[in-house]
Amino acid sequence: MTETEVIRLFKCLSDKSRLQILKSLMIEDMYVERLAERLGITAPTVSFHLKKLAEAGAVSSYKSQYYMMYLMNREIFETSILELLKGKSDDADIQAQRDAEYRQKVIDAFFEYGKLKSIPSQRKKERIVLDVIADKFEADRTYTEKEVNLLIAEFYDDFCTIRRDMIAEKLLDRNMSGYWRVKSSEKEK
Repeated sequence: MTETEVIRLFKCLSDKSRLQILKSLMIEDMYVERLAERLGITAPTVSFHLKKLAEAGAVSSYKSQYYMMYLMNREIFETSILELLKGKSDDADIQAQRDAEYRQKVIDAFFEYGKLKSIPSQRKKERIVLDVIADKFEADRTYTEKEVNLLIAEFYDDFCTIRRDMIAEKLLDRNMSGYWRVKSSEKEK
């Protein structure tokens, strides 16, 4: 579902009468007059709500003898809210551009001539700074502690703090054989 369709569905579901119609349609397919009788509201009101539900994709209809029967589109309700939220945002490109601009603003504020001026106190900003330093580490290579310290010292004199923070942020990992750059898939574990 697109973001616009999700919004339309949520708006549609925010009405008690529409929820009651859906609850009735969960039990069985019904026609307008039967729904009106069951819910104690007028047939034109039921028709109005069914139109809104149909526009949101929540119900559909079919002809049976003289009646237009309405049924609930169950597959739309079997989708979890998390799945709906994972869908691509209509503004994803704009948000990505804003993120890139923010990242560059942080880099410009904390780096001067390729050297780190100070460690940011805000964690989000520090993460950006640490990402810049981590980009200097090659993937699939193990570094000695001395090599790590020398690489970090090119950016900042307090290499111990930066090294510790990079490990805490899962940008670097270590064991007895040395240090290495953590791959994206390893970070998520």
